[in-house]
Amino acid sequence: METVENRCRVLIVDDQEPMRMLLAHYVSEDLHAQITLAGTCEEAVRLADEKTYDVILLDLLMPGIGGFEVLKSIRAFNSVNRSTPVIVVSILVTSLAGEGGLAYDHAVELGADAFVQKPVARSALIAAMKAAMAKAKVDAKG
Repeated sequence: METVENRCRVLIVDDQEPMRMLLAHYVSEDLHAQITLAGTCEEAVRLADEKTYDVILLDLLMPGIGGFEVLKSIRAFNSVNRSTPVIVVSILVTSLAGEGGLAYDHAVELGADAFVQKPVARSALIAAMKAAMAKAKVDAKG
């Protein structure tokens, strides 16, 4: 029997409550995950500093310090989630990263493991999460 302690821990970061709820619904139903929600970048950084997650879903277009800064914080040397898979869940726009770069390219440079474009296809999200978590397990072993 699956217990809360054995369930996958997922941090969902998005400033839009309907999107947080939709992602939480997909993840809880398909992966039976233990979900933590963050509606601001600052809350996401705090939560990522306090607890280790199995995967983090991160929107880039958020007020405050922004999703790229959250990703930098997660990938910092002293972060407990430095090696946690981060899947960017965002719209794909060419100007988002600045200087004509794609948001995807910039997110990968900062350490994102995958990019799922909004509007989110449930199957693509779950597949990306499973692949990223499987890769993280392999990387951790060796």
